[in-house]
Amino acid sequence: MSDVVLMSDPKVAAVPVEECGESLVDVSGHDCFVIDERKREDSVGAFVYLRQGVFDRLRRAQEALPQGLRLLYVEGYRPPALQRLYFDHYADRLRTEHPGWNSKELRDAASRFVSPPEIAPHSAGAAVDLTLVSVDGREIDMGTRVNATPEESDGACYTAADHIGSAARANRRTLIDALTSAGLVNYPTEWWHWSYGDRYWALATGAAAAHYGPKELG
Repeated sequence: MSDVVLMSDPKVAAVPVEECGESLVDVSGHDCFVIDERKREDSVGAFVYLRQGVFDRLRRAQEALPQGLRLLYVEGYRPPALQRLYFDHYADRLRTEHPGWNSKELRDAASRFVSPPEIAPHSAGAAVDLTLVSVDGREIDMGTRVNATPEESDGACYTAADHIGSAARANRRTLIDALTSAGLVNYPTEWWHWSYGDRYWALATGAAAAHYGPKELG
């Protein structure tokens, strides 16, 4: 896992942003995938917004899934202030658990699970957290729950983790194939996190610049 590029890596922050001005759209009025309501209270409903280009690619990914499977949309847009709150809260937890870590170690460790606010794909409307469900709404085995931390899952939240069951590994492959075919990229420490048009996407694909930067809703 040592070759994983974290969100805190200077290479990510160095990617320029050429904001295209694309709007944030409410995806909840469409039935192309299932909307999970777990984040509604935290985000005051903002979680159902995405940039149009990301939404279009998610619909393409849904069409690429095998019959009987649907995407479960957990969280998309996250207001910058909420992103800062999430990052600081997790960094404070790690600081308590690892009092000997310096500021860089804390930032790097925190960014495995929560993106630094200034480069966070969620705050650009460019990222989405999702999993797979069956036609009756039952979540498919993916090896860990969505939003499992590296600590609690012993690293099984990493997309390429090899200490998960064969069924979970096959299900992750199904998700990966559908989303990559639609043009999204994965953050390797979180099998559920996918993005398009942000700095991390640009670095992963060799694009000259990101299309989307942090954005306020409204």
